[in-house]
Amino acid sequence: MRGFNYARSETTIRSTPKTMFEALLQQTEAAAPALEPSAAAALAVGLAAFGAGYAERGIGAAAMGAIAEDNSLFVNGLILTVLPETLVILALVVVFLV
Repeated sequence: MRGFNYARSETTIRSTPKTMFEALLQQTEAAAPALEPSAAAALAVGLAAFGAGYAERGIGAAAMGAIAEDNSLFVNGLILTVLPETLVILALVVVFLV
């Protein structure tokens, strides 16, 4: 088949999903946030509280075991048990900043 030009233009080589994606990007002017700021702050506090509770589960059990054996470890156990709660306090600070 001599004489036929098999060269393709750039538009015919592109695949349809890429073209549709480029068209979608051109239609949207600015990307919207996935969450509202107040919803993101609430999610941050909730996850921080969940993480603190998860950490306190193991720390509290170990502290109670240590206090049962030696009463002088009460202050150390109390400090280590309260320490994860600072995470929730810092998350609350973020809520008030947003």
